[in-house]
Amino acid sequence: MTPRIRLIRFLTAAAALIVLVFSTVGGVAVQSASADTYVPISGSGSTWSQNALDQWRKNVAANYGMTVNYSGTGSSAGRQDFINGAVDFAVSEIPFQAQPEDGSAPEKPSTAYAYMPIVAGGTSFMYNLKIGGKRVTNLRLDGDVITKIFTGVITNWNDPAIQSDNPGLAMPDKPIVPVLRSDGSGSTAQFTLWMSKQHSDLWNAFCKSVGRATPCGLTSQYPGFGNAKLQNGSLGVAGYVSQDYGEGAITYVEYSYALKSGFPVAKVLNNAGYYIEPTAPSVAVALVGATINSDLTQELSGVYNNADPRTYPLSSYSYMIIPTEVKGIFTTEKGKTLGAFTSYLLCEGQQQAAALGYSPLPLNLVQAASDQVKRIPGGPAGGVDLANCNNPALTILNSAPQPAACDQQGPNQCTTGTAGAVTDTPVTGSGSGGAAANAPAGSAGTPGSAAAAGGAAAGGGAAAASTAAAADPAAAAAASNTAVYDANGAVVSGSAAAGAAVAVSKPLSLDDSAFGAQQIVMIAAGVLLLLAIVLPPFLSRRLRRDR
Repeated sequence: MTPRIRLIRFLTAAAALIVLVFSTVGGVAVQSASADTYVPISGSGSTWSQNALDQWRKNVAANYGMTVNYSGTGSSAGRQDFINGAVDFAVSEIPFQAQPEDGSAPEKPSTAYAYMPIVAGGTSFMYNLKIGGKRVTNLRLDGDVITKIFTGVITNWNDPAIQSDNPGLAMPDKPIVPVLRSDGSGSTAQFTLWMSKQHSDLWNAFCKSVGRATPCGLTSQYPGFGNAKLQNGSLGVAGYVSQDYGEGAITYVEYSYALKSGFPVAKVLNNAGYYIEPTAPSVAVALVGATINSDLTQELSGVYNNADPRTYPLSSYSYMIIPTEVKGIFTTEKGKTLGAFTSYLLCEGQQQAAALGYSPLPLNLVQAASDQVKRIPGGPAGGVDLANCNNPALTILNSAPQPAACDQQGPNQCTTGTAGAVTDTPVTGSGSGGAAANAPAGSAGTPGSAAAAGGAAAGGGAAAASTAAAADPAAAAAASNTAVYDANGAVVSGSAAAGAAVAVSKPLSLDDSAFGAQQIVMIAAGVLLLLAIVLPPFLSRRLRRDR
């Protein structure tokens, strides 16, 4: 080997070694620096928006080395934690209460704060009902009926008012079991606000019957009544309804929980005369009617009464309560983390909202929220980069489907399953049935179709187990001791070993891209090493031929 060839081999190998060292040691240093850049932050509050928050926290931890701790203790508890200075941020569906309905002291934080919208969604009515041993997945309810169910006026599933909403179903003679939140809840506040605005006579009569002052508006603490069951957290109410002993039960919960647990939700009659499911498009269209107050709190009368036939009437959004000054445990360094996290969830994070059972925030709310991000000490001075935000709300808004004819109030009823249910419900009453326009993925016109089978695979094991139990009495008996979980994922009754459908506290995992700068450097190092091996012999033979 000539001196020239030796020099070429040495230089190539040296270059490869430098690149390889940079890609390993340097890459680790970059990752460590990234992890060290963001100090951990913590928050607490809403379970309504927890499924979205949990996925976003997972994403920023994997992609940016950011640690965001969050405890879903309920909106009331989250606001109190913020007041006590125990957390860096809180999440709630309602603002601080000047006159809490339980008679406690006014909620007055000593730290300056702002409300920032983070995710939109629909308060849905998840239920567990069977006709002739087969699960009902296409229940329809109007607002008056819903209010009467949750105020103890309607107590049986074969009530004429429910039968009127459901001409395609022969409603069973079975008691209704309303399942309520036992903790201070933003979900309760949103639901009771809607009843107080839309059905005030029924709501005030109920308040009077349970010893509440009238007229009564929203409440975070739902009073127990009759045979209603109280459970802690969104997981608690969804978990109760999803059990075998929960047949006949109905609860109010964020749509995401029904989607995850493999159970249906009721379609709700809107102002245009259509029964609509709280999908991402129907929520996005409905929130066009929201009026935003100067502090970014929401006025939803325009949502409840939106005349667009595509809208879900109980649509709303959740707030993050963010500090706007350095005080107590909150520092500028934490502000940098919080600013980066909020910028992520307002833009990139919103792209996952629909898959998680929510709806992306409308762009006007993202713009308003960007102004609040600017106020976070240590956060981005320019707020969110709206030019590169890529929020999908506008696309969803323009592509929202019109409802099917069978979803219109009248003699027919769509048979398509809703939310987490992947099977349709055959007609047992009158009418000709039909398929819904906004059918969930995998739900096709008839049970057992190829599309329905695909939906079962996409829907997860919970729905499959539920369907199998319904078809096999032995399987149903084996699942009869299925666990009930509280808001923290702890078993409160039943057996955790039983394998039926439950609302388990496990965020949906969406694929993240793992290919970045470090991977490119590694490939370059590999190429240089290959050249160090192959190139010198080739050049040596070439030089010999030239001589």
